[in-house]
Amino acid sequence: MLRQRALATTLTTLVLLTAACGGDDSAATTTSATTDPAATSAPTPATDPTVATTTGTDDMSLDVVAGEAFPDARCEANKAAGTINYLTGFDYAATASIVDVLVADHNGYYDELCLDVAIAPSFSTANYPLVAGNDAQFSSSGSFSELATFSAVNEADLVALAVEGRVAIDGLMVKPEFSGLEDLAGSTIGVKGKLPPSIAAMLAQVGLVEGTDFETLLLEGFDPVAHWSVEGISAVPGWKSNEPGALERAGIAFDLYDPADYDIPGSFGLIYTNRQFLTEHPTAAEDFMRATMRGLADAIADPAAAAAVSVDLINGNGNPNYLSPEGETFRWATDAQLITDTTPADSFPGVPEAAALAAEIAAYDAVGVYAETGTPPVEGRFDEQLLAGLYADDGSVIWPG
Repeated sequence: MLRQRALATTLTTLVLLTAACGGDDSAATTTSATTDPAATSAPTPATDPTVATTTGTDDMSLDVVAGEAFPDARCEANKAAGTINYLTGFDYAATASIVDVLVADHNGYYDELCLDVAIAPSFSTANYPLVAGNDAQFSSSGSFSELATFSAVNEADLVALAVEGRVAIDGLMVKPEFSGLEDLAGSTIGVKGKLPPSIAAMLAQVGLVEGTDFETLLLEGFDPVAHWSVEGISAVPGWKSNEPGALERAGIAFDLYDPADYDIPGSFGLIYTNRQFLTEHPTAAEDFMRATMRGLADAIADPAAAAAVSVDLINGNGNPNYLSPEGETFRWATDAQLITDTTPADSFPGVPEAAALAAEIAAYDAVGVYAETGTPPVEGRFDEQLLAGLYADDGSVIWPG
């Protein structure tokens, strides 16, 4: 059963302020991540076919052996971490970096690894300061750019442990009377908060720059059908896993332009922590991700069941964002397909890639996304080794028996 613990008024206040601003068992060897902030090297090949070792220690009593009992010493180390607070990025939505946590909790995976995990619904950008201050230990981020920017501006030591979506989640829905992106010159695009970086980069490829070649109009709320009817707008950006499905279900015609088709890099569905927790509780950090990646595997294997877990929690929480079963089923089916399609054959779901993350920052920097904040550094903002060390060679998550 999911257990929710409120983070008191701090979380509520930050959410309101932000909203206003816009598994199979398998024998395998793995070596987990170092906590060196500058570590960005490729995953180290496995050497021992039976044991998964632990970050920063030679203590064999902490090793996880696939198919064998979970070590008592590791169980005690995980309990010593206390309650691990995870904050969702948007309600209990059936989306990457949220639904996998919900499925892992629903299936009892955290309990099996002696982890005391509490899950609370929240909003992506409101969670960064809470995780940075170790008031929460894990959360979901909308993109690497978003996480890196907050970290740089606020001197926060946040670390992405999983990057599940290796492509921008954004798409631009354009009214059918416009025959191509170039036709948007001189028009107005409706936005929620601001134009997503991947959309800005895509438009720049065809010579369109916000404020010079087109204008943007701030839209109220999150209803894509209502947004579509706003007079004077030519297009609306949104998540490929959400708004297109809503418009289709409403019978509204549109053309979808995908930044990925223009070779614009991006990411979505990140799970991150802070350096303090990662350093002080390495086994708990590893095993939270171990359980979550097993939850992700389950969710990809059975998308409908995963979406149902989310919908039950959404309804049990009063559904304040008016999410629907159809919408959440569409959302996770889309996300799951994107994760599957963009995970390289020589890697595993969620494992961060240094080159891809650097390319994302560079592409957005080229169109002025960081003009006000300064270009955020890539180094230290992710751990490329930890997650890779939790997978067996066959792609299954190393799991005790």
